[in-house]
Amino acid sequence: MPITPDEDALAPYDAVLLLSFGGPEAPDEVVPFLRRVTAGRDVPEERLEEVAKHYHHFGGVSPINGQNRELLAALEAELVRRGSAVPVLWGNRNSAPFVTDTLRAARAQGQLRICVVVTSAYSSYSGCRQYREDLAAATEELGLAAVDLDIDKVRPYALHPGFTAVNTEHLVDSVSTIDASKLPTTRLLFVTHSIPEAMDDTSGPGDSDGNLYVEQHLRAGYLIAQGLTERTGVTLPQELVFCSRSGSPRTPWLEPDVNDRIEELAAEGVTTVVLAPIGFVSDHMEVVNDLDREARETADRLGVEIVRVSTAGTHPVFVEALVDLLEERAAEARGEVVIPAQADGGDLRPSNCAPGCCPNLRAALPALCGQD
Repeated sequence: MPITPDEDALAPYDAVLLLSFGGPEAPDEVVPFLRRVTAGRDVPEERLEEVAKHYHHFGGVSPINGQNRELLAALEAELVRRGSAVPVLWGNRNSAPFVTDTLRAARAQGQLRICVVVTSAYSSYSGCRQYREDLAAATEELGLAAVDLDIDKVRPYALHPGFTAVNTEHLVDSVSTIDASKLPTTRLLFVTHSIPEAMDDTSGPGDSDGNLYVEQHLRAGYLIAQGLTERTGVTLPQELVFCSRSGSPRTPWLEPDVNDRIEELAAEGVTTVVLAPIGFVSDHMEVVNDLDREARETADRLGVEIVRVSTAGTHPVFVEALVDLLEERAAEARGEVVIPAQADGGDLRPSNCAPGCCPNLRAALPALCGQD
């Protein structure tokens, strides 16, 4: 029997899909996983073997799948708490459970109308449109088996008050561990995944000036740092830095790299660096390797103390925010007037992406959940 809005706040959806990047869960899965990640980019095998070492430092297991299982369970629990019977499914781009298999199983269960939440908060090709391409590719692979699937997604949520509030709380907790005498020589670095400059230049709607990826991070960082000051009276010099650069050295990527910036700050007399990875929703490989291992090694060599802030993870306020976004999208699907929650001054992105939004610069591929 179909659910109705009176019975379930997620009506008309039959299921929620948690869509993520994926990662290896055993040493022999690492290189095949990296081949899928870099497919079509002519990355040499020796480069893949070099990157594989990052995973082998952690037993060949990326934390991301385990964290997604925890997030899935937390979303299920929050939906049950709100009286929703809609199940939460999980699909990945680059590792099992693959999104195509998840959608095939969903259809077999009669789950035909699906709302998607991705584990990326910001607007860019890799953070938004590529997931929409994944959905289009999955339905194309399923062919007639997907003809009656109806798939929507929640909007980008980097500036949702729940996301910024959790990052603020975690920053406050971390800064409170620093001795007051060290605060004058402490710097705050907001960290995110570097992307090619051209990808940032084209992030956002096709008729905009681009650079929405960086702008969202700068706005989120400002709000989080402002929250630190309001709650503690502490104001730290802040800036945005990047990690996880990859690809050809001839291709310009966003800078400065977190390690390079720590080197410069040490030369300026900074003694403590707070690393706040606001570009990530959980502590996956880019965080545990690039920050907890590589950046910490750089800081140790220079005699700089690192204070690493936690990501949103499965904090109840973040989970509640994601469910709020699902309910918001369901209300839109029912044709109701919705006033989205958004942090002050934030650029509000729609659930359906505009034509030309965050384009694929390598190939013109179809993408669901948008107007193009």
